[in-house]
Amino acid sequence: MGEFVIKMPDVGEGVAEAELVEWHVKPGDPVREDMVLAAVMTDKATVEIPSPVTGTVLWLGAEVGDTVAVKAPLVRIEIAGEGEPAAAVEEKPAPKAEEKPAVKIEAPAPVTKPAQPAKVEVKAPAVNGVHQPGERLEKALASPAVRLRARESGVDLRQVAGTGPAGRITHDDLDQFIARGAQPALAPAGLQRKTAVDEIKVTGLRRRIAEKMSLSTSRIPHITYVEEVDMTALEDLRATMNRDRKPDQPKLTILPYLMRALVRTIAEQPAVNAIFDDGPGIIHRHHAVHIGIATQTPAGLTVPVVRHAEARGIWDCANELNRLADAARTGTATRDELTGSTITISSLGALGGIVSTPVINHPEVAIVGVNKLAVRPVWDGTQFVPRKIMNLSSSFDHRVIDGWDAAVFVQRLKTLLETPALIFVEA
Repeated sequence: MGEFVIKMPDVGEGVAEAELVEWHVKPGDPVREDMVLAAVMTDKATVEIPSPVTGTVLWLGAEVGDTVAVKAPLVRIEIAGEGEPAAAVEEKPAPKAEEKPAVKIEAPAPVTKPAQPAKVEVKAPAVNGVHQPGERLEKALASPAVRLRARESGVDLRQVAGTGPAGRITHDDLDQFIARGAQPALAPAGLQRKTAVDEIKVTGLRRRIAEKMSLSTSRIPHITYVEEVDMTALEDLRATMNRDRKPDQPKLTILPYLMRALVRTIAEQPAVNAIFDDGPGIIHRHHAVHIGIATQTPAGLTVPVVRHAEARGIWDCANELNRLADAARTGTATRDELTGSTITISSLGALGGIVSTPVINHPEVAIVGVNKLAVRPVWDGTQFVPRKIMNLSSSFDHRVIDGWDAAVFVQRLKTLLETPALIFVEA
């Protein structure tokens, strides 16, 4: 019998490491050739690693969540024949691309709390200032200051016997009750305190999202501009186009119209369609419009990219949008389909709320957020009329885009959406 060592493969051009997100085997499991052993992730693209041999798993070189360098030992398999020398792999986790010093965190010293009876049932008269089992509880008589102290101490004042006028509870009464061992306020029947804490390791796509959001908010000074848009005319047009669409054409949502309006607006305001490389201080202003569409998937938020939106019509935008959204939700989107955007649209659909503050997709300089569409009364000069209103919440990199330019961009977008015929007029 021999041993065969499987190393972390090169999962993409220029990629030096990948995060291990899933094991399909464990030590002792039999494996056959081409069987998937593990899954790794880089740049939001998941890659499966198959076995090139048949045998039995002896050792795994990393844990889920670890970052493994390319060519680092990943799996050791026992195979028939000589295989590779066993000394080729040491039994320790695969080296990580970046090691950080451990941080020692000392827990705070335990705080001794007064002893607490397991249960309180009061009905009998108070003896020496403490209610006895069987006593009926009435609303306590106490000053606001005493009530505040009782709330902060977790004491039910109905359990404290007052020595003041008319049975009023004084600060001394409360102090004595706490000293004897205060009982926390009674919870309603059937309700219990919960103290369990779930520890969930942040791995895979969730870790990528966390890293991306941290990078965006720490390096980009955001400015968010919110504008109200009357979508009544566009909604009427959308209903007509959906009613008359051909069998092979997709159902239109608001997004394809917004994409085409973005293309028209970017032609007049090209500064928002850019990537800011803040290291050397270079702005890459793109002529092509590659629109990222923030998409919620079972695994988390991804941003598939509709490339060259400037060369696509409404129906083409809708088709590509549907294809990419399906690929993202099923986890089949490629790395190229998830990278390379020059501006992003973020939409929560019916859950969009009134206003949002979308985070820019670093290193872009702008993102357009779509909020919920609702019918609202609008004054037309003589009366209130029902109109379909939607807010756009757009964020900009204030290092690159001034507030005035951001406002001009959004106002032009508003004009196109409120007069949708302009979207189809050739520039």
